[in-house]
Amino acid sequence: MKKISLGSPPPIWKTLGPSFILLGLALGSGELILWPFLAANYGLGLLWGAVLGITLQFFLNTEVMRYSLSWSESVFVGFRRLSPLLPLWFILSTVVPWSLPGFSSATAEILHTLVPLVPVKILAVAILFLVGIILTFGASLYKTMVRIQTAIIVFSLVLIVFLVLQLTDAADWTQVSLGLFGDGAGWWLFPEGVKISAFLAAFAYAGAGGNLNLAQSYYIKEKGFGMGVFAEKITGLFAASKHTAIRGKTFPQTSGNVRSWQAWWRFARLEHAIVFWGLGLITIILLSVLSYATVFGQEVESGLSFLYAQADAIGAALGQPVALSFLVVAALMLFSTQLGVLESASRIIAENLSLVTNWKSNKTNPTKGFAVIVWAQIGLGIIIYLAGVTEPRMLITLSAILNAAAMMVSFCLLLFLNHKRLQVGQRPSNLRKIILIFGSLFFLGLLAVTVFGW
Repeated sequence: MKKISLGSPPPIWKTLGPSFILLGLALGSGELILWPFLAANYGLGLLWGAVLGITLQFFLNTEVMRYSLSWSESVFVGFRRLSPLLPLWFILSTVVPWSLPGFSSATAEILHTLVPLVPVKILAVAILFLVGIILTFGASLYKTMVRIQTAIIVFSLVLIVFLVLQLTDAADWTQVSLGLFGDGAGWWLFPEGVKISAFLAAFAYAGAGGNLNLAQSYYIKEKGFGMGVFAEKITGLFAASKHTAIRGKTFPQTSGNVRSWQAWWRFARLEHAIVFWGLGLITIILLSVLSYATVFGQEVESGLSFLYAQADAIGAALGQPVALSFLVVAALMLFSTQLGVLESASRIIAENLSLVTNWKSNKTNPTKGFAVIVWAQIGLGIIIYLAGVTEPRMLITLSAILNAAAMMVSFCLLLFLNHKRLQVGQRPSNLRKIILIFGSLFFLGLLAVTVFGW
């Protein structure tokens, strides 16, 4: 332990990366589907929820990062240190919501409009198989994910910014500025008739959602931030892999290590604020104002009808090639989310299974365990889809409600873990503890209203 010495973080512009994976998880859910759907039907007065939702997730995620900057292990190992029952909770609360094939179903439905000769079911199954192949091959899982997610994010944002510049005006942006503070042009905070379940789903997906936020712990390890430099990485199935220790280690509280940790902590928060919070919120606002400007006031309640209505409006204003480009970008964003969901959920399930079965031996092969779970998740998704559970927005909304319950628990667990397991100099401040408690209570309130109809 005395030999552990934390290095200094690199310049921020050289190391943007870990948060792109979480942002990719958010693109096809809250950003593309749920918040624009609310804007299309109720206007922009609900954007305050997007600001609050992604801000709470920022604090949740950075508390996850705090732990893995301090220990060369994932936050799930920390939870197992607290109780042997917690891995079972994380397996259950990850398998149930993330096995629903909402994102692949939505991607397939959009692709079917572009290539109508190919049946939707074949496209949906093919998308899941493609995701499995991407996650199985390659020397470094982390590098594969960052490259794909970053490319899709950049490509998508370029087209979205172009469409917003062409199709919105000053009046639309006035509604944005009012909506960020809950003013819906005639109502405050909640419009009459809005389904709380729809708002809760969007709120939960103002970011990654559910246990997938906790996967940020893996990306800190993979990138070698803080104590993550001492952690083992997951490779592709056919790359060299080996058994590794489950439990990690922390660093001695020397003055140099404490200064280095504080530098890493500032660095990680800044990286996450720029990529996850900043780009995430900008994307929600851009896609919401685009939806508002093109289809607000139309009948767009069912499925992905609002997305197709947007494409029709874009085609009428800018031509069919631009409309088709919009649908291609929508499909890419949904595919990006499906890829990220399977990658993060499979990591979580595989590691927690290992924490149940291999805790005493303290040895695991994360690569092989991950590959098995990836294909098991794909198989389960295909079974659910072929059984007829296929409506995309319903699947995404149901998944989001289940994930909201998981996030409510995660706020509490992280508060307890980081207070109990971290050394005094690395524990969260009182302000952050209050924010974590507020996040848990807020999700509890929304869930109560949704489930019991209060």
